[in-house]
Amino acid sequence: MNRLARVQLFAAIFVAFACGLVFASGFDLTRISWAQTKTTPAPKPTAQEVKPLEETGQAFEAIAEHVTPAVVSITAEQLEARRAPQRRNVPPGMDEFFRQFEDQQPRTGGTGSGFIVTKDGYILTNNHVVANADRVTVTMLDNRRFEAKVIGRDPTTDVAVIKVDATDLPIAAMGDDRNTRIGQWVVAIGNPLGLDFTVTAGIVSAKGRSLGTLLNTRYAIQDYIQTDAAINPGNSGGPLVNIRGEVIGINSAIASSTGFSAGYGFAIPITLAKQVMDDLVQFGRVRRAVLGVSIDEVDPSDARAAGLSEIRGVKIQAFDPSESESPSARAGVEVGDIIVAAAGQRVNRISELQRVIRGFKPGEVVEIEAMRFGQKKTFKVRLAEPPRQPDEQVASAERAGVEPARTGERSNERLGISVAAVPPEFITARRVADAYQHGLLVTEVSARGPAYQELFANRDIILRTLHPVRKDIRSAADLEQVVNTLKRGDVLTLLVWDSAAGGSGSTKAVTLAIR
Repeated sequence: MNRLARVQLFAAIFVAFACGLVFASGFDLTRISWAQTKTTPAPKPTAQEVKPLEETGQAFEAIAEHVTPAVVSITAEQLEARRAPQRRNVPPGMDEFFRQFEDQQPRTGGTGSGFIVTKDGYILTNNHVVANADRVTVTMLDNRRFEAKVIGRDPTTDVAVIKVDATDLPIAAMGDDRNTRIGQWVVAIGNPLGLDFTVTAGIVSAKGRSLGTLLNTRYAIQDYIQTDAAINPGNSGGPLVNIRGEVIGINSAIASSTGFSAGYGFAIPITLAKQVMDDLVQFGRVRRAVLGVSIDEVDPSDARAAGLSEIRGVKIQAFDPSESESPSARAGVEVGDIIVAAAGQRVNRISELQRVIRGFKPGEVVEIEAMRFGQKKTFKVRLAEPPRQPDEQVASAERAGVEPARTGERSNERLGISVAAVPPEFITARRVADAYQHGLLVTEVSARGPAYQELFANRDIILRTLHPVRKDIRSAADLEQVVNTLKRGDVLTLLVWDSAAGGSGSTKAVTLAIR
């Protein structure tokens, strides 16, 4: 190929490449490229599109601005117990002289939150924030600081009332938790982890929540509002506020494996807290009305034994302080009965029964409907005040850990347990009352039997069968006689004395499906 031909070839290739570029650009084929760096910004959302979020944000801003001035930070200090040094050979009358040179006893302090409910200084908070405090200090949003007086405390509801000497204070508006619905927005305000006056938001996750043994007291209220608004140590006693800026609860507890927020916070309903506050201010104590019973939720076996078509109601486990003194026992209620209605209102769970009863005063009469193994019963119970509890209940390590000798032990495979007569050493160690000494001690529970997690070895004493027949159990043969009349799948309800319940023992009704 001569030189002219090569020049013509290269010229043709160049012209073809140029034409290709023009052709591609005309059809916009070069817009997308991995090496392309120039991008077109996404359009901003329109004002109409973001308007709902702006309105929600403005609502949270208004709540924080309106409520936070009425929220306080609480520091509770307690004197550490320390024995004074012994002074020897001190001349008469010189003891006070030497005492002035002793070191001041150090204080330990805890922090929490509260909120002002009256202009003259009454403040609601948690009992556990100020319990056993020798000195309580309140700090407001504007940095004013007051020493507060504890007006009253109620361990069963974890509510306390304190007061500062001031006037014309900002107050938090009270709402009605009964109108609160699951899914509604709420705001928690408090002083978590030393971060004063913190605001967090979430929703109402559940109502009527029971926290089991969180409050280790008899007649503890189990009717909490659950929220996913972040609550941490230091939030205790602060308000849970609805979207209208009204307090619907007192932040009280969290469910967490670490001790910090895991998305599960719990608040005491404000309607309950107001009742407690009114009693503490007026009487110095809470005048609650009670049925005089220990209760539990109903499980499928309980519902079947009671003849219920639904799994609902509240099961009577024991009488308090005793059967002869319990208002319910005097009205004819028995252990094992399932309360299904109170004062004409349907009862599905413990929190609903407690809500009904706390609407009454001691001395008033409430009508109770219950199912007793297929029979509907109605009782008129004259309510009473809770019995006074001793300040301390001593349970020795010996009582908690005793394991008696298994004399005459016999197994019952259909219940998945072994039983024996109650040994003398068990009676002594657990201080078993005469009425409970003649039953059968459960000595072993099979992990594969129906009694697993229902009965407990070296702790429970079987006293009587309640359903389908009522029979005192004095020997293993008595128990076997009843069980042998039942077929597989039938339910058997037992009256049991739990030696570990409440530190001093209590009865309970246990329903098992026969294997």
